[in-house]
Amino acid sequence: MAIAAQSENKPKALLFVLACVVLWAFIPVVSKLGQNNLDNYQFLFWSSLLSLIVLLAGTLTAGKIDVLRNYNRQQVTYALGLGSLGTFLYYLLLYFGYAHAKGLEVLAIQYTWPVFIVIFSIAFLQERLTLRTTVAILLGFAGVILVITNGDIRQLQFNNSLVDFVVLVAAAIFGVFSVLSKKTKFEAFSAATLFFISASVFSFISMLAFSSFTLPSARSMIPIVVNGALVNGISYVLWLKALGYAKASYLAPFVFMTPVLAALLIVAFFGEVLLPAYVIGLGLVIVAGLAANG
Repeated sequence: MAIAAQSENKPKALLFVLACVVLWAFIPVVSKLGQNNLDNYQFLFWSSLLSLIVLLAGTLTAGKIDVLRNYNRQQVTYALGLGSLGTFLYYLLLYFGYAHAKGLEVLAIQYTWPVFIVIFSIAFLQERLTLRTTVAILLGFAGVILVITNGDIRQLQFNNSLVDFVVLVAAAIFGVFSVLSKKTKFEAFSAATLFFISASVFSFISMLAFSSFTLPSARSMIPIVVNGALVNGISYVLWLKALGYAKASYLAPFVFMTPVLAALLIVAFFGEVLLPAYVIGLGLVIVAGLAANG
């Protein structure tokens, strides 16, 4: 997606990307706390709706509403299709994972999406499979196997095989979303608004079809506001600001601080045991992501 170029300013870029890292690290926490009286369908709908309101307000404030109006039907349809993958189906499956499995387990599997970007870039964009990317792919999936087996690789006894598979599918979906997004020339801010229009509509339909319309409880409201307004709303603005001041290659390594901080927050909020298999597995996934995007 095209992003307006600005003069390079790495200190400003670093400030914005670190703010993104902090916000993104709260995804596991808000996902678990926000589903106090809601299921993943309901939580996704309320979060997406709030994200849409925030991004639409941002689009108006940034003067990008004319850009949004000038998209033709084909462009709008394509953007809404992307949104159905990256902001609807991905989060629907991810929230299911955080509701039904340990946060650290889900986190490690979730962060295989950079590895899937490499795989699907080879499939869809005809990018070359190099030794570096091959090693990255192998490391990423080795980390996943280590986490989902709790280090007992010889017996391959999966504790939450269905949930783990769902999260792995979510990571693959986000990989497809990211690769297909590379082929677009949308202005990023207005595109994000279209993505969350798609997420709001599809999450509302899926909620009515597979769940029920439920108002959030008082305990769920704070996580929904944090998730919708900040984690999935303001973070887009901050990320675009960061990309405007520095190249993506400069920012990418900082993004992989997110799972590390997220793991610490999971331990702090929920008292989960930081098993050696989780530490090593998460480390392998992070190294794989850095290698794949280096």
